[in-house]
Amino acid sequence: MIGQAQAFLNLSQDLAIHGFLVFLRLAAAVSILPAFGEMSVPARVKLGISVAFTGIVAPTVPISVEFLDLSALIVLIVAETLNGLLLGVAVRMFVFVLQTAGAIAAQSTSLSQLLGNTGGEPLPAIGHVLVVSGLALAVTTGLHVRIAAYFVASYDVLAFGKMPPATVLSQWGLAQVSSAFAMAFRLAAPFVIVSVLYNITLGVINRAMPQLMVAFIGAPAITAGGLALLALLSPVLLSVWLAALEDFLATPGMAP
Repeated sequence: MIGQAQAFLNLSQDLAIHGFLVFLRLAAAVSILPAFGEMSVPARVKLGISVAFTGIVAPTVPISVEFLDLSALIVLIVAETLNGLLLGVAVRMFVFVLQTAGAIAAQSTSLSQLLGNTGGEPLPAIGHVLVVSGLALAVTTGLHVRIAAYFVASYDVLAFGKMPPATVLSQWGLAQVSSAFAMAFRLAAPFVIVSVLYNITLGVINRAMPQLMVAFIGAPAITAGGLALLALLSPVLLSVWLAALEDFLATPGMAP
């Protein structure tokens, strides 16, 4: 009877350490994930989300926690926390894509200041609309399920208790940022093209009629055109963005 109790206690201890180490990675990632890690989400809610993801992911992760001394446990805690932050940053870059695309579009269509500070982060109007719409679309299409699968697959990308080498990490960061900027510019390209055509047209009109104050006529036109373009293209832009996010979560890599 005593032997069975001791075996049960040892098993409970191993399961607790196992769950704790999985929780470290997931909690660090959840703290900066899109939707789940927003500034407007209370810390208690983030903690509950982390515990819920831990209950889903922990049974699928084969982690050996036998013979862990204090120094080895500290190394695992640091490594898993940093790995979780890397996983969270990788997905967070997709929000950065929408923010950058919105900033480019807003600067191109004179909508860079309207409603610029209504969110947790100062964003132009178009950027704020794209971010909120993108997060809502991702959540309603099953973001939580894809995030859980992403966490499970992350142990194949980032080995348990090990940090990637500095050279690999620097290359990953460079690829991540460059891919994010490339995608942001692709999303904002229609607004840039319209802005270039608008300015060329405005220059021709000003050249032909120097006395006409074309700025007073053109400013409302480009603003109205930007809003109309946003209404027409936002479903397509968000669909492209969501498809890229789903592909990344399905096959975790080093860049979106």
